[in-house]
Amino acid sequence: MSGASLGSLSGADYTGRMIIVTGGAGFIGSCLHAALRRRGLRTVVVDRLRDGVKWRNLASHAPDRIITPDALEGFLAADPDVEAVFHMGAISATTARDGDLVWSSNVDLSQTLWRWCAARGVRMIYASSAATYGAADRPEMFRDGLDSIDGLRPLNLYGWSKQAFDLWVKREIESGAPVPPQWAGLKFFNVYGPNEYHKGSMISVVKVKYDEVVQDRAARLFRSDVPGLADGQQQRDFIWVGDVVNVMLWLFDHPQVSGLFNCGTGVARSYLDLAHAVCDAAKRARDVEFVDMPEKLRGQYQSFTCADMSRLRAAGYDASFTSLEDGIGQYVREYLSRPQPNL
Repeated sequence: MSGASLGSLSGADYTGRMIIVTGGAGFIGSCLHAALRRRGLRTVVVDRLRDGVKWRNLASHAPDRIITPDALEGFLAADPDVEAVFHMGAISATTARDGDLVWSSNVDLSQTLWRWCAARGVRMIYASSAATYGAADRPEMFRDGLDSIDGLRPLNLYGWSKQAFDLWVKREIESGAPVPPQWAGLKFFNVYGPNEYHKGSMISVVKVKYDEVVQDRAARLFRSDVPGLADGQQQRDFIWVGDVVNVMLWLFDHPQVSGLFNCGTGVARSYLDLAHAVCDAAKRARDVEFVDMPEKLRGQYQSFTCADMSRLRAAGYDASFTSLEDGIGQYVREYLSRPQPNL
């Protein structure tokens, strides 16, 4: 199957009400924003462009308005006419250390948006994370839904903050507090694709390996730190960003669907598979080198992730997911090999 195009699902006709996308200049947020703009929807991006390259993520699909996160409260106080909030903004670095800043950005702001949406009848779709699963290492440990999250133990501050908000949502619902008319949390697994170039050390492994092999260097992978697990056989559920966007658009088109859902492919692939796919797409020999894992990642590195997608399937989502080889091929062919690789 060829890679899913970004935002390929067709949608219904909507009114001129606004769509808010927090983190809309970031990786997943800007890809979603491009799809919303292709539908002709009015959008407000909440993000900071600063003096870097994030503005390029919006260069071909400018929003109606960009506001900074610290201006969001005043914007919402003016009671704008909003159809839905896609809350993608967060401090997403798994190596983040400032607990106060992470809580403020990932939990406090999420709670504020939830309460605002609940009070005004606005739908809310938000980013959770597969990092909430912590050291889970078997397929049956990756079950989504609010009824499956109490015992999760994330390995890092970022995952803990996402888990904290999911648990807060569960308590709000169980207490009978007001909730948005539609709400959906998405536990994103390992997403890769265009517009991730500003992410520094948190950029996808696909992009890092591509940069290595096009410089005629070996693709470098971490040695396994798990006894009995061969080097390169750490497995993750890698998902093309176009598939992620399509899941969010499907939820937008199905306002009767609410819940906490995994957002992966349901297939675990090894890092060695990934490195080989990158070499093949870049038309380079399959050359792989193993290096020691950095000390800061030891004990926090997930050696296996695989999304249980049965809950989203049961809700009615029936689109197929892009294979690792097809997704990497599309990423290299349509974006990374071009001078301006942004969506």
